[in-house]
Amino acid sequence: MRRPASLIAALAGLALLAACSPGEGVDIDDGTGSGTDAGSAGEVLRVAIGGEPDQLDPNKTSSYFSFQVLENVYDTLVETDANLEMQPALAESWDTSDDQLTWTFTLREGVTFHDGSEFTSEDVVYSYRRIIDEELSNAWKFTSISDIQAPDPITVVITLTQPTPNLLSNLGGFKGMAIVNQENVESGEITTAPVGTGPFALTEYASGDHITLEANPDYWGGAPSLAGVEYQFISEPSTALAALRSGEIDWTDVVPPQQVEELEGDDAVELGVAPSSDYWYLALNEAREPWSDPRARQAIAYAIDRDAIIQAVSYGTAAANQLAIPEQSIWYTEYDTYSTDLDRAQELLDEVGYTGGTLDLLVTTDYPETVTAAQIIASNLEPLGIEVSIRQPDFSTWLDEQNTGNFDMLMMGWLGNIDPDDFYYAQHHSGGSSNAQGYANAEVDELLDAGRVETDQDARYDLYAQAATIIADEASYIYLYNPSVIQAWSPDLTGYEVLPDRAIRFRSVELAAS
Repeated sequence: MRRPASLIAALAGLALLAACSPGEGVDIDDGTGSGTDAGSAGEVLRVAIGGEPDQLDPNKTSSYFSFQVLENVYDTLVETDANLEMQPALAESWDTSDDQLTWTFTLREGVTFHDGSEFTSEDVVYSYRRIIDEELSNAWKFTSISDIQAPDPITVVITLTQPTPNLLSNLGGFKGMAIVNQENVESGEITTAPVGTGPFALTEYASGDHITLEANPDYWGGAPSLAGVEYQFISEPSTALAALRSGEIDWTDVVPPQQVEELEGDDAVELGVAPSSDYWYLALNEAREPWSDPRARQAIAYAIDRDAIIQAVSYGTAAANQLAIPEQSIWYTEYDTYSTDLDRAQELLDEVGYTGGTLDLLVTTDYPETVTAAQIIASNLEPLGIEVSIRQPDFSTWLDEQNTGNFDMLMMGWLGNIDPDDFYYAQHHSGGSSNAQGYANAEVDELLDAGRVETDQDARYDLYAQAATIIADEASYIYLYNPSVIQAWSPDLTGYEVLPDRAIRFRSVELAAS
């Protein structure tokens, strides 16, 4: 799953250095479940995630496994709540000028990094300038920023070239937007020994085995009740769930949807299932014939059986949706044009003169649901004389093939969506950074450009509703479904909340002693 210039983007774990300690703190034990130093009476939360982070630089990684760890190590200027609305974090308040071109953020005082150094406005400027100057994957979020200044230690002033109504969501979506420590970056240690301002500090990284965090007693939001968090890398769901049931771990999101019904009746497990803001889609390469013609793309949209795909990949836990935005979002637009209709699909193919052939479908073994869906899609298209050749490389290779346009059709997902500009512009504007399919429509460009600067909420909604409808009508993407967030934990864990953008936060949870 990717974000601009890749989303989680990369799941392939790289061999990393082990045993790094950025600072002093509680002495966390070896996984038996309790902190051992006298200053921390809390327990160590044992967590199983589906893979190993590729690195721990929050501004450079695009791996979801990295973000699952780093969201507990770093902070952002603002952050999402359970309704995906932006709330204060390192910035405790902000004001905008009458012309909407100057945003002034007031920072919290007394915040420190894990190494004891003081957090100031200069750290915000450095972090954002780093993303811009090094053209990191989230640099596109700063395209309307003309200047960032720190007039005093607790003030950040951002000057814009145009009104940017989604500035807060750009700064507050955790993935890639953390505030980093300059010395930690320049030493090169950030990739394996990150230093943040968050509720937990990294104390050990044993590559291929685990990552250990300890509680930050000086955290600005209050010291966590936990003594620490230990992340284990378990990709096999049966192994993760067996470990949860036996008490070897306390939390996991390595939960297959086919076991949701069984887990709902299991008193030994607490189950969290919530609608997500993510979506999965198909995209056809418009640089190749006949897929440059919207009618050919529409034929594929009519041929596929979404219900069969949803049942196979999510066992009914996902929500069918023909647009990017799920029903619970304030940006939701009703749309149900496509249904499985092979006759209509054949009519459209006849109109463009396509008599069949081989379609190269790019999926990835790192997301097994894409392989499962590809098999159904191949069966769906066979009656139209289309033979589907399924390629399933690892995710990093998938990214390379996508970025070089080496595909007829691909399937992937987009995670953590907050504001429509975050994904519609990047994916469907003719100049979008993630428009790998090569879609171009002057009217859509105009609507998306207008949506970027419209500050009236109702007017902005109408612009995106129009753009979304055209995008779906012309099948720039063929949207499939919105998956659910599925997580499970021990009944001894309290205070945990499942969030729709898949943010994993352990700062306010408590774990009863075992």
